[in-house]
Amino acid sequence: MSEIWTEKYRPGKFEDVVGQDEIVKRVKALTNSLNIPHLLFAGPPGTGKSTLALITVKDLYGDKWRENYLELNASDERGIQIVREKVKNFARTKSLGNVPFKVIFLDEADALTPEAQQALRRTMENYSATCRFILSCNYSSKIIDPIQSRCAIFRFKLLEKKDVEKIITKIAVSEKITITSEAVSVLYEGSEGDCRKCINLLQATASISPSIGADLVSTILSSAKPKDIRVVLDYALAGEFQEAREKLLDLMLKESVSGQDVIKSIQKEIWNLPVEPMIKVKLTEKTGEAEFRIVEGSDPFIQLQALIASFVLAGLGK
Repeated sequence: MSEIWTEKYRPGKFEDVVGQDEIVKRVKALTNSLNIPHLLFAGPPGTGKSTLALITVKDLYGDKWRENYLELNASDERGIQIVREKVKNFARTKSLGNVPFKVIFLDEADALTPEAQQALRRTMENYSATCRFILSCNYSSKIIDPIQSRCAIFRFKLLEKKDVEKIITKIAVSEKITITSEAVSVLYEGSEGDCRKCINLLQATASISPSIGADLVSTILSSAKPKDIRVVLDYALAGEFQEAREKLLDLMLKESVSGQDVIKSIQKEIWNLPVEPMIKVKLTEKTGEAEFRIVEGSDPFIQLQALIASFVLAGLGK
């Protein structure tokens, strides 16, 4: 498996893109008309934004797509000079073939500086006859309003389990690996709807064994298992702080689970606890406070002990 699977299994046709049916339908209709507007793809990572841009370009130009396509990653090249030089030089030349415009794809466009976005705004205006822009970003709010108003905006959503399962099944058949339904569920939960992350996790797991189960995926994920977290929380709610603390320490050291991963697992497990809804709300608030302090640089184990203490007090009705 020398090839990275995310590239190997990148969809080649509109029909191959999963989980974004309405967006694909609209973009395909625009592409078939051979006259796309400027496009803005916004949404979480790993949901198909870059892939759909590439499919659109290949569908427009066929074999000549490389000559008519410029891809820039705005997080690496985010200054105004890039817009003035690379983008303008490419935009001002005519396209090759039947389509009367070229396409520039700006990935992670929300990383462009405000000055670069202002320069891009003028470039989009001046060269609209010879060039179309496809912008990709995680947060459309970071794109200035004048650029947003010039684009047709498509908002991508996180993939659902059935969409991820479809991709995993396709790869499993191609790579001759066997995977259980429980392992698929763990992969989906670990990737949180990010298809790229899911495929990379699957590749890492398959490099160990061609037969993939839930335990193997959990080992690769290095995340706390729900049942282990539940034991910690049950101890805490029963008022057994010392046992909860020891189990937590054992989990973090032996399983090599980070404080932030433990916090995420606790946050998910809170809603399965046999306590009143208002107590769940308070515990969620405490979890948020602990997570913020860990991110700001506090000692994870001390913060998690304080969080467990909150669960003990909740169990005692305080």
